[in-house]
Amino acid sequence: MSPVVIALTLAAAVAHAIWNALLRAGSDRLWSVTVMSFVSSAAALALALLLPFPAEASWPYLAASAILQVAYAIFLAYAYGYGELGQVYPFIRGSVPILVTLGGFALAGQRLSGPAVIGIALVCLGIAGLGLGRSRAHGRTILLALATALFVAMYVTIDGLGVRRAGNAQSYVAWIFLVYGALLPLAYLVLRRGTSLDLPAPETLKAVVAGAVSILSYGAFVTALSRGKLGPVSALRETSVVFSVFIGRLLLGETLTRRRLLACLAVASGAACIGYAP
Repeated sequence: MSPVVIALTLAAAVAHAIWNALLRAGSDRLWSVTVMSFVSSAAALALALLLPFPAEASWPYLAASAILQVAYAIFLAYAYGYGELGQVYPFIRGSVPILVTLGGFALAGQRLSGPAVIGIALVCLGIAGLGLGRSRAHGRTILLALATALFVAMYVTIDGLGVRRAGNAQSYVAWIFLVYGALLPLAYLVLRRGTSLDLPAPETLKAVVAGAVSILSYGAFVTALSRGKLGPVSALRETSVVFSVFIGRLLLGETLTRRRLLACLAVASGAACIGYAP
């Protein structure tokens, strides 16, 4: 990989961990992800106006993906309500590639390569490390994180099918964010009905910043993919798991133990093995 691709990928990894840290730092995380959806929808609207409409064959996939992403956002918000960034983030990032890989093996008959098997073992060891010891994650945290990962794996799989039918990948992504941005506020109103919204400006501003950082992360990653090979770029992107424990320590005051750092290194290495395709 060229230095530019490496820099873009690492920037995407750091930015992804940062917006998760900003979400974790919020006092009302469900409101924070809702505000983030406003930011992503505004950016998506600008793209949707410039791009052709996605082909009709992709609409069911687009709608299903948007609904699953709403569920992902809600469960992520609740997961951060019970667990620390250095616990929840690695659980999700490590579980997703395992679920996608095993799903492809079980449903599509895809063979598991040697690196994939090693990667699954490393991720399992890392997750076990996060779930053990005095600073272990709470059982509810683990369940919410795994549920979140399941929703991610489902919409990633659906997007893999839907984008091939859309005719234009950028348009497909833009419309997913538009539908997602319309559904998440409705979900917020349903979940919080009967409660008044009285949040300080800094809380909302923090969510706006998190939304902007998430867009920058996505943009840097897509740009890196356009300049480099999918396997190496995706593998390097998983360093976000390691960055998350340091960001959690610096920004949130979370405990950084040797066990947690080694566990996150195992998760990152395992996810990289699963995602790498030479």
